[in-house]
Amino acid sequence: MSVEQSQERYFSEKQMYAYLEQRAKEDGMGQTETALPLSRRLHEGQFRKGTEQVPYIIHPLTLACHALALGLNEDALVAALLLHDVCEDCGAEPEDLPVNETVRETVRRLTYRRREEMPLEENKKMYFDGIAADRLACVAKVIDRCNNISTMTFGFSEKKMSIYIRETERYVMPLLEVIRKKWPEHGGVAFLIEYQMKSVMESLKNIMQNG
Repeated sequence: MSVEQSQERYFSEKQMYAYLEQRAKEDGMGQTETALPLSRRLHEGQFRKGTEQVPYIIHPLTLACHALALGLNEDALVAALLLHDVCEDCGAEPEDLPVNETVRETVRRLTYRRREEMPLEENKKMYFDGIAADRLACVAKVIDRCNNISTMTFGFSEKKMSIYIRETERYVMPLLEVIRKKWPEHGGVAFLIEYQMKSVMESLKNIMQNG
């Protein structure tokens, strides 16, 4: 499968980028206008896991489009989704990003930093607790994981999928309950994301158990 065919198999980078650019201009989303080309530049040359060589930028573009499709047209959220991996994967630092402090703080919370002196599970709990304390980070994380869960069959081994599903059930699914309790205005969003993630995970678990 060619690179072009792989891109179309998921979503069109060109079309998503143009759509987000237009929406940002029409809706006065200045942070998103800044984040969009920055995300593309920082992720240039990177690819998603797997053999199909899908450009990495497809991932943040998809998250931003997903948010808008859910009616989440908050500028800081969309900008943070576009930039959520640039510190972890591109060597950028939150404080150096040319966006406002709200977006920087959201990206900072979404960036996983492994502390070698701390046990792994304790490290993960601290990371997810930090996300759960912030509305934008919490919503962004569940959208991010929804996309990762929905596409992991293209790049994960069966063992890696099993581990990722367990981590999702332990740390990410509880974030949906946090959203419902603390920010009930996002209850509909939480329902749709939970429905998609559970459907994918239960289907994959059934296939792996009976495959």
